[in-house]
Amino acid sequence: MESENEKSLQDAASQDANDPLGQFRDRFHIPTGQDGEPLIYFSGHSLGLMPRKCFDDVTAELEAWRDLAVAGHLEGRHPWFPYHESFRASGARLVGAEPIEIVFMNTLTANLHFLLVSFYRPTSGRNRILCDSPTFPSDLYALQAQARWHRLDPDDVVQVMKLREGESSLRDDDVLQAIDDQRDKLALVMFSGVNYYTGQAFDIEAIAARCQQYGITFGLDLAHAAGNLDLKLHDHGVDFATWCTYKYGNAGPGAVAGAFVHERHADDQELVRLAGWWGNDPATRFRMDENTKFIAHPGAEGWQVSNPPIFSMAPLRTSLEIFDEAGITALRERSIRLTGYLEQRIDSIGTDHYQIITPRNPDRRGAQISIRVIGDASALQQSLEEAGIITDFRPPDVVRVAPTPLYNTFEEIHRFTEVLESVAQIGTKRGRD
Repeated sequence: MESENEKSLQDAASQDANDPLGQFRDRFHIPTGQDGEPLIYFSGHSLGLMPRKCFDDVTAELEAWRDLAVAGHLEGRHPWFPYHESFRASGARLVGAEPIEIVFMNTLTANLHFLLVSFYRPTSGRNRILCDSPTFPSDLYALQAQARWHRLDPDDVVQVMKLREGESSLRDDDVLQAIDDQRDKLALVMFSGVNYYTGQAFDIEAIAARCQQYGITFGLDLAHAAGNLDLKLHDHGVDFATWCTYKYGNAGPGAVAGAFVHERHADDQELVRLAGWWGNDPATRFRMDENTKFIAHPGAEGWQVSNPPIFSMAPLRTSLEIFDEAGITALRERSIRLTGYLEQRIDSIGTDHYQIITPRNPDRRGAQISIRVIGDASALQQSLEEAGIITDFRPPDVVRVAPTPLYNTFEEIHRFTEVLESVAQIGTKRGRD
């Protein structure tokens, strides 16, 4: 008679065999262990894997620099002067935006500062910023710095939502109630699309609607949401957003970040901003002696300060091509099935050993399950490493697991939970002894 473990393995193998999106795994370099076998990589929420074609993309730009030198700005396969423009449409599809609302520039926290200069405009009556919990440290530092820039006390201004006692995620109703309660004091609501620690996906549509009702600016850090959730930034009326592309975007360490500014702000020349020549009208950008007044390019490109970093932007070309081919809606559906299978397998082990702190509602989580370890968390981490499984450990007791829909499999999830179960059994035996 087949064991439950054998049935689960067969089920995982069957799901992988019948999954039309499974083909995309072959587009990526899967790292290998010392034994030469592929590692199980569940850390795409920290750094995505390298698409195979990225090597050629970067090499092509190195060759253009070698062969064309300064002429590469206007010549070659992908001239550098308009380089960023080629990512507008695919970037817009990735986050549910219009092309005019998208630009790839800088890095995430730099973009956040650039956008906050324009969209955090506190007054004596309205100066508070509401953010999710736990707030990603870099976002919190940026918000605190912006408060100080305006000569405000960050401890008074930056309001980090508090979790209910005994709960690990924020409730949707509590978020909306917090906006209601502070509606006359809030200048900005600044949330993550997906919380980095718990994997909670927030109800962006509802939060945006409530902010619009009260005339509150709404911004997003989409580091863990872009390339993960099926976003509708334009339709939901989000004011601004930014995201890195090295996590689910698979564009490499330090890759260029994305920025979104809603179309309703596209032609507002009165918005305060940190200006630079690449945000100016490209038709007059190089008339340096004739144009001494900055005229912002319409749309998100008006927030660019400098020319695009070609070598860190080149890998984005293949990454966005893969997303266009797979489709973010289909990837989101596969992600829900992957995390659902992971959740089911963890539950079968029992809550005496592991507790899921990510919301159970699949619409309220990203491509991530965060597990609180009851017992020796460091022993589990060591066992995972010995089994060739890469996750992310957050002291003292949380393991973040990100089954990425472009390259992870159901069988990998099965193998991961086998390790969980074996460690749990060892712990149980020790407890009895």
